[in-house]
Amino acid sequence: MSNMRALVVDDEPDLRELLDITLSRMGIDVDTAADLSEARQLLSANNDYALCLTDMRLPDGNGLTLIKEINRDNDHIPVAMITAFGKVEDAVTALKYGAFDFVSKPVDLEVLRNLVRTALKLRQDDQEKSGGGSGEAAMTRADSASASSPGVPETGSSVGSEERSLLLQRLIGKSEAIAKVRQTIVKLARSQAPVLISGDSGTGKELAAKLIHDLGPRAEQPFIAVNCGAIPGELMESEFFGHIKGSFTGADSDKEGLFEAAQGGTLFLDEVADLPLPMQVKLLRVIQEKTVRPIGGRKEIKIDTRILSASHKALKPLVEDGSFRNDLYYRLNVIELHMPSLSERRGDIGLLAEHFLHSIGEQWGEPARELEESARKALQQHPFSGNVRELVNILQRAVTLCEGDRITADDLSLDGDQSELDMNPTDRPEDRNLDDHMEEIEKRILESALKEARFNKTEAARQLGITFRSLRYKLKKYGID
Repeated sequence: MSNMRALVVDDEPDLRELLDITLSRMGIDVDTAADLSEARQLLSANNDYALCLTDMRLPDGNGLTLIKEINRDNDHIPVAMITAFGKVEDAVTALKYGAFDFVSKPVDLEVLRNLVRTALKLRQDDQEKSGGGSGEAAMTRADSASASSPGVPETGSSVGSEERSLLLQRLIGKSEAIAKVRQTIVKLARSQAPVLISGDSGTGKELAAKLIHDLGPRAEQPFIAVNCGAIPGELMESEFFGHIKGSFTGADSDKEGLFEAAQGGTLFLDEVADLPLPMQVKLLRVIQEKTVRPIGGRKEIKIDTRILSASHKALKPLVEDGSFRNDLYYRLNVIELHMPSLSERRGDIGLLAEHFLHSIGEQWGEPARELEESARKALQQHPFSGNVRELVNILQRAVTLCEGDRITADDLSLDGDQSELDMNPTDRPEDRNLDDHMEEIEKRILESALKEARFNKTEAARQLGITFRSLRYKLKKYGID
């Protein structure tokens, strides 16, 4: 890493010279090639390039071919595609072939520097994991060369193999399905391609997005998560792009948008299917142009933000019925990561239950409860329509209800929940958020216990089998006086 070298492949002499000068000023030596044949010769002589930039269309072939070959023979070399302006399809195709990012012609030097720094961070990670040196000197040269460029994120420390292993342990389980997810996340962390994370509610889509961020070169920069369905339509543009003071009634000060807040890092768009069509158009433009304009602003602000998105709804049918834009769908769904439901990884339920019981004990200031075999079998057979999130809520309820330090099948209350709690039959959990539904159940249990104990909190805690401290915490949480 102390003598970093990049390969630039383009048939335009002026562009080769521009890229050569820009990279040289960042402390990077440059080899240039005018076509595929020359690029292959250079790669054969030196397979340790820190970065490759290649044009899409070359005199003797296609840049996609070079991307495939480098990913096959030298997958440690990050490759970025240079595409013609407005050729979004080319950029998407390149990302699918394994390019870690792309830059459009005419090349914006600030965007290029951001891309190069991200590539160097990937290369630095690879070098440190293989014990090949830290590369700090070379990274410092690149930092100094681009310090005058606004919007360029500072380089953070690399994620080593040990830290990576610890991070991946957040995905609890030993099943084949979850092992495959871990492997895919490690690969996705190396790319800057947009990822669509699919899966049912409660499968851990945001956790997967955070891991992709934390394992990648943007780990030291912000990770901003937003639920697209939770933002009122009239506030959506202001939330995403920001606004200037006085731009509309109530705009009492300048406001930074989510894209700016995630500058240099990752913006996670949860429930992206809930975006209204007008906002989908604006989002597509931001992704393509890599700029935003705050409401009332006159200048475009350059952004360097990776986009990850998720939806529990299948987007393809929404595209077919016209409620989700086809061009935005293909821009977001460059790579898809599917999060398996609990029914696809039933062997992990026991491990997950033990983990969450320990967490609940820590949060509530109590010893961790243990599962009796009857409870473990009952959980294994439960359908879990709400997946991991439902499992957590069931365990929270069981800890509240159980007497002693062991949870039985009866404590889980997996059968007859609605009749026992006198629920309104029209108030079905699928009609609202599962967390809200389960919290309402716990709130009713607490209120019922208080009434039976004639509002004596100590007695109510005893009947519920929890400490007075836990009861007081729960009463405060639900606003029960």
